[in-house]
Amino acid sequence: MNPERVHIAAEATPPPSPGGAETDPGWLWRVWAVVGVFGVVTGVWSRHVGIPLRDPHGGILLKRIGLSLGLLVVLALVDAVLRSRRSRPHRRGVRRVLRERWNRRRTTLTLGGLLAYHLVYFCYHNLKSWDVLNQARDGLLLRWDRWLFLGHSPAVLLHHALGEHLAAYALMAVYESFSTLVSVTVVAAVVFTDRIRDGYVFIASAIYVWILGVASYYLIPSLGPFHSAPQEFAGLPRTMIQDTQARYLGQRAYLLAHPQAHDAFAQVSAFASLHVAITCLILLMARYYRLRMATWAMTAFLIGTVLATVYLGWHFFVDDLAGVAIACSGVALGRLTVYPRGRRTPTEAGAESRKRTGGEAHESSRSPAT
Repeated sequence: MNPERVHIAAEATPPPSPGGAETDPGWLWRVWAVVGVFGVVTGVWSRHVGIPLRDPHGGILLKRIGLSLGLLVVLALVDAVLRSRRSRPHRRGVRRVLRERWNRRRTTLTLGGLLAYHLVYFCYHNLKSWDVLNQARDGLLLRWDRWLFLGHSPAVLLHHALGEHLAAYALMAVYESFSTLVSVTVVAAVVFTDRIRDGYVFIASAIYVWILGVASYYLIPSLGPFHSAPQEFAGLPRTMIQDTQARYLGQRAYLLAHPQAHDAFAQVSAFASLHVAITCLILLMARYYRLRMATWAMTAFLIGTVLATVYLGWHFFVDDLAGVAIACSGVALGRLTVYPRGRRTPTEAGAESRKRTGGEAHESSRSPAT
């Protein structure tokens, strides 16, 4: 994938291009069409399994929307401070930058983009919960892992290579930081990009990753190596990871036993690894936005995430491979949805429009009078 220049912290938001690239609402309708279709699919499947949509304690939809709004305010202030210091020929005040940048259109599109993302995430989690009603096929994934590593367990190989003490705590920190990373980057994408449409490339790509990810859960239902091969992780120190894994299995058992209970909700699925998929998505988007340091940092974080998912028993190695494939597919679909003809800068779009207008005028001058 060839990265395209997307300015993150330029001085001001470029005006809409004469060619209509920014004023054409088609890309926005396409994003919401995807959200709408996924919502319908979720509703139909809810009816099929006989379990209503749930948001336990508001933790999946309501609280996450609140967190995003808080991050939006903080990051918008950070963005305004950076732009006010960078402005020329004189430094504009932060308040003035906020007024100019956060007009009604950008604010509405930003809030709408975050809402679209969270609605998809909410539907994704409900579909993931209902996936535990399907028969797990961990044995298949276990055999694939053994085949790839010539009869060995990749988790056991990592335990031997890295040890079973300090590495466990380090990789736990990497794994547990995922949720914070995702919450921040989703909001940052629509705050720091000059054109809100560029921020929507991230939003749309993430939407596709969640959709493709839950589809993979239904393709090969599974629980993970910590459940199918628990003996391989017996030597690891007791941390919050084992507590979380035990809680997830308890949630699964409770949902299977009492599917109509208002608090019955499961959160465990292995294939594919969406920890890896979303982390890889952030890496690809950092590259797309031409953020060199962030790209290198996310490359290191992706490697750490892959190691953590296997080492701690959350995922089979093939889950991680599938996660990378889902990330690449999601970014390709996201870019196609928002920029079906490729991204052009306002300068390029304006030049093309002027050239086209000039050509039409030239042809008109050559046509015979009526």
